[in-house]
Amino acid sequence: MSVRVDDEKSETVPREPGWLRRLMRGPRAVIVPSLVGTACTVIGLLDVAAGVFPRFRHSRMHAVAEVLPGAVSPLAAAASIVVGLILLLLAHGLKRHKRRAWGAAVALLPLGAAAQLLYRHSVGGVLLSLLLMAFLVRHRREFAALPDPRSRWKALGNFVVLGGVSVALGLVIVNTHPGRIIGHPSLLSRLEHVLWGLFGFEGPIGYRGTVGDTVGYSLGALGLLTVATTAYLAFRPEHPAARLTADDEDRLRGLLAKHGARDSLGHFALRRDKGAVFSPSGKAAVCYRVVSGVMLASGDPIGDVEAWPGAIERFMEEARAHSWTPAVMGCSETGGEVWTRETGLDALEVGDEAIVDVADFTMSGRAMRNVRQMVKRIERNGYTTQVRRADEIGPEEMARIRRASDAWRGTDTERGFSMALGRIGDAADGDAVIATAHRSDADAPAGTAAPGGAQSPASAVAGPYGDLHAVLHFVPWGADGMSLELMRRDRAADPGMNELLIVASLQAAPRLGVQRVSLNFAMFRSALARGERLGAGPVLRGWRGLLVFLSRWFQIESLYKFNAKFQPRWEPRFVVFRNTRDLPRIGFAAMQAEGFLTLALPRLLGRGRTPKARRPCAHAGPVRVAEVERIA
Repeated sequence: MSVRVDDEKSETVPREPGWLRRLMRGPRAVIVPSLVGTACTVIGLLDVAAGVFPRFRHSRMHAVAEVLPGAVSPLAAAASIVVGLILLLLAHGLKRHKRRAWGAAVALLPLGAAAQLLYRHSVGGVLLSLLLMAFLVRHRREFAALPDPRSRWKALGNFVVLGGVSVALGLVIVNTHPGRIIGHPSLLSRLEHVLWGLFGFEGPIGYRGTVGDTVGYSLGALGLLTVATTAYLAFRPEHPAARLTADDEDRLRGLLAKHGARDSLGHFALRRDKGAVFSPSGKAAVCYRVVSGVMLASGDPIGDVEAWPGAIERFMEEARAHSWTPAVMGCSETGGEVWTRETGLDALEVGDEAIVDVADFTMSGRAMRNVRQMVKRIERNGYTTQVRRADEIGPEEMARIRRASDAWRGTDTERGFSMALGRIGDAADGDAVIATAHRSDADAPAGTAAPGGAQSPASAVAGPYGDLHAVLHFVPWGADGMSLELMRRDRAADPGMNELLIVASLQAAPRLGVQRVSLNFAMFRSALARGERLGAGPVLRGWRGLLVFLSRWFQIESLYKFNAKFQPRWEPRFVVFRNTRDLPRIGFAAMQAEGFLTLALPRLLGRGRTPKARRPCAHAGPVRVAEVERIA
């Protein structure tokens, strides 16, 4: 097949499909690291078991471990645990083609061979160690994945600090039982005993009774802690910080100005905690974030469709260079076709996006009766709405909107990634649309309850955010559309504030030049819709029942019903992935990116820490769970 090359000459050259390019690379790139990683895993488990279980060191299985690379003498149980743990950590890095893990393994194997020759006189173990090292050197090109640039310094700092603490505590442990020490060792001898003990070996100091075992295992545990934490920081998957520079943002805005109408999620590429890779001509880009070793893109590529293959190729090259797992969340059907054709990846439908065509929206008819009655009731209670461009709002009012949005978030962590911008009222986003609901106490009808439940006298003082009670934030979708990014409301306000503001926004859309509005993303909408139809089979009904059960935590069904109130058309969205076994890892990374899972210190340990301030972004992508009211 042939496609246009995205350069100035626009030449047509042959280009192999993605599946053919992957086949041409051959299976060796996958088999070699997997084989070496599996071998290190087995050896590491044997070493850990030999150190933890005393009987194992004298069993028949230990006779096998005696000739395996990295197996250690049974006289150093703590050292066996440490080496086993290092091999387990190296196994993960080797399977992911990590260059640093390869270097550590090549350096470790000769040391292991020397140890076997000196302590066990095992010629077979020495030969196997050297053969495995030669095998790694022979296939060194398979281990070229770049490391995390941050982990090198964190690992070094951890080793220096924790190593110093371990030595200091080791001296305390050695001197804790002065009456049991044999002889009168000097300070240098005590320090030497600590250093040998941290590596799991016996030192020059002798003890009476079982105190020596206690001191030895204590020192070995300190050494194990130092080595384990340092190795984790050195070989953990990359999780780099935000890399969207000012120049990248300017280039993306230029692409959106020309091609932003193609994808309703395009403007969310301007999140500043994402990175961006551009096609060689600069006519297209893919924005992404790396979470737990998954290179997670969102939506379709930005820019000219004919330049998408170049940006996608750069994305895949970046993933291969760091051994990240490539994945795409929430791409359209067109985007999914391009991704699968160019890369050989697979795609799976995960939900639908609700889109309302402004020209077809009406409040009349039986289908809109519930929304119509809810809106009229709220308006009778004295609420008014304003729908404006962000640059029409003054700085003081915008600051109040930001404060209210932060206070009404409802969750400890900000949610959203694929359908969230991460800020509101930024000077660069003046074309965004903000809808607000207001009610002063003086506007409340006599005898109605003010927010909070008390009667509302006319003389009551306004709340901390004035008369503001709800906020909706829309980002541009090309020149004639907008995409809902944030929904916030005062929890003490009347129910139905989100419905009120969505209706107000749709009614104000013609004045703003907006012809189409993207609402929420409904996960597994088609399964829910088909499963409740007459004649649905047992599989569909069972799948729908599981989704309804999960809605107790993720509100999958309630969000679908909330979107359906406005009679939208549904556009399918897809997840693109490399193979089926990657889906759990991709799902875990996506939940982290969207804010549903947070890996942090326990509350007691992190109590004194102040979280970083973040701008509100409440699309709660892929679903704005916290902001959507539960359907009765």
